[in-house]
Amino acid sequence: MMGGSRGILELAYILSSGYVVNMKRKRVFVGMSGGVDSSVAALILRNEGYEVAGVFMRAYNVDGCAERDAEDARRAAGRLDIPFYVWDFEEEYKRRVVDYMVSGYRAGITPNPDVMCNREIKFGLFLERALGAGADFVATGHYARVRGGGGVDCGASRLFAARDGSKDQSYFLWTLDASRLARCIFPVGDYLKTEVRELARRAGLPTAEKKDSQGICFLGAVSLADFLKQYIPARRGELLTVSGEKIGEHAGAAFYTIGQRHLAADFSFPKTGGAAVRKPWYVAAKDVAANTVTLAEGNANPALYKREIDLAEVNFISGISEEREVLARVRYRGPLAPARLSRVRAGNPAPAAAGAGGAWRLEFDAPQKFVAPGQSAVFYSADGEVLGGGIIL
Repeated sequence: MMGGSRGILELAYILSSGYVVNMKRKRVFVGMSGGVDSSVAALILRNEGYEVAGVFMRAYNVDGCAERDAEDARRAAGRLDIPFYVWDFEEEYKRRVVDYMVSGYRAGITPNPDVMCNREIKFGLFLERALGAGADFVATGHYARVRGGGGVDCGASRLFAARDGSKDQSYFLWTLDASRLARCIFPVGDYLKTEVRELARRAGLPTAEKKDSQGICFLGAVSLADFLKQYIPARRGELLTVSGEKIGEHAGAAFYTIGQRHLAADFSFPKTGGAAVRKPWYVAAKDVAANTVTLAEGNANPALYKREIDLAEVNFISGISEEREVLARVRYRGPLAPARLSRVRAGNPAPAAAGAGGAWRLEFDAPQKFVAPGQSAVFYSADGEVLGGGIIL
């Protein structure tokens, strides 16, 4: 126990050295991808007084861009004067994300690798390893918001859409639960993208002007079709209209997805004659067993719409499954639409692929366009809370 002038001096030294403050600081491992968003996430947390370390997650990568991204992340961490690590998840990523995607396309669905990456890698392996290394939280550059839990507010952690609706990524996070969310921070979720770039410029971050990544992250500049053809053999098959008329051939039903357009390079259409101009064609259905692809002409064609969709592997972030009115979207960037979420009843057989939680159904007030099996349907409350989601059957 300290006493007298010596004790006062010792206490003054401890306070001035930051020792007491450091004892109370929370430790955050930030997943730094080499982009501007995760760089600014680390910047914000450092400025808020957290003990921050940057981590680049080395994953499976096709075109070699991962090395450039890792170096960009390292330079950003150096500018912020924070520790930086590279954690190798390449083998796990290949098995849990890439193989999942390939097997999905082979089976005739359109899987979402970003959803699986978040569940298995970023908020699975990365979160587990970070907590094991002494972190209190993990953070990423996702445009989303967490409210409650984690010492921020009272109550269980809840997920909300980002302030910047044009960049919101909450759609990809529906597989999380409240316990994992309590360990997550999304610092840029309260910022507009323009504000994030301005913060990066002011801090002199080397990623300030780096362009956003597009498409599937591990492919880089390699097209999805070219990648899939390494695993799925091309097979010529019939191209049909919604009325069953053959109008051409395709290179393999597994390579296409519902709502896909710009297919002239792959399909051989008969000449219609005259000066009439056809409307654009879109994939309305596919059958990998029969190796057929069905096209609908015009983006308002009724064959492109569904009012009811069944869901498998449904997750409720709160853990409480509940039938209710929701706002739902059936694809990233798709509009939020009013729908009724309900269980599939006993008299209405549940699909075999429903999973342990049983089958759920979304019935929309108005038909939804381009509903692709394998993609995610995510449901929200009216105030922007992400309630959960499921895989479209």
